[in-house]
Amino acid sequence: MTLTRSMGRLTVGLVGAALLSAAFSAQARELSVSTVLSEAFPWGQAAEKWAELVEERSDGELTLRVYPNSQLVSGDQTREFSAMRSGLIDAAVGSTINWSPQVPELNLFSLPFFIPDEAAVDAVTGGEAGEMVFEAIESRGVIPLAWGENGFRQVSNSRGPIAAPDDLDGLKIRVVGSPLFQDTFNALGADPTQMSWTDAQPALTTGAVDGQENPLSVFDVARIDQVGQQHLTLWNYMNDPLIFAVNQQVWQTLSEEQQTLLRETALEAGEWETAMTREQESERLAAIQERGVTVTELTDEQYQTFVDATQSVYEKWAPRIGESLVEAAQTAIDGR
Repeated sequence: MTLTRSMGRLTVGLVGAALLSAAFSAQARELSVSTVLSEAFPWGQAAEKWAELVEERSDGELTLRVYPNSQLVSGDQTREFSAMRSGLIDAAVGSTINWSPQVPELNLFSLPFFIPDEAAVDAVTGGEAGEMVFEAIESRGVIPLAWGENGFRQVSNSRGPIAAPDDLDGLKIRVVGSPLFQDTFNALGADPTQMSWTDAQPALTTGAVDGQENPLSVFDVARIDQVGQQHLTLWNYMNDPLIFAVNQQVWQTLSEEQQTLLRETALEAGEWETAMTREQESERLAAIQERGVTVTELTDEQYQTFVDATQSVYEKWAPRIGESLVEAAQTAIDGR
């Protein structure tokens, strides 16, 4: 009898310890989240907002730790998706541009002069084309949860105003590591130079490159005008949505409640960041102009000359992206 009671107490003790261990593990669960930019930029703020919302609502069972400035991939932003897919990174708030080498469908948003305005962005991401993009991401081992926004990318340089394709002739323009960007600027007569953002600012300072292309938020926060970029053209030549995503294997280890929490908070953070980014555009532009930057806004006729000059790029890349996806996006844009 004594032995039986002792064994019973031992069993109860072991079960209790296991439950306590499981509870402790749940409370200690922390996921790494990669971003390219810090919280000084809307992009980094999107990740921080996501982490903040998760912390508020998870009762300590789940936390997100944000690693900005591409820390988890040694500064190589184009490796972020691969690192997340392999499990080196648990989650990320990433750029369609940076993930496009591994997910060709994401080049949809980089087709030059294809998505003209914010209404078109929303129509694409919120419709059939957006669903197709998310399916393409999931098929590669990553679970997409929500959209954010890095914004339309504008072009600047240190030489003079850009109002026509000929104005880009021979200009060395820093671009990200995407073949589509190389093709676009080659078609416009420029000399595209691929480099990370970390290397770009010193190159602009020394004049190793003449110009760059980025959203207004990056131009403003990074004070790119202070490294010689005194001429800015608003041409909305492409949009760069952000995507909140989680490694598929990590996702599968989460409870249904945790999955729901991550998805709902990602959606909320994405909507918050998108609205904030758009609301700040006019203020950022005014601040940039006050610092003495010459801003060129294209007329419809000028815009069309850039569309025509890059038509060959569209024809080359649409089949690579997927004709059905491009058609779905075009239908959404036409119907906005």
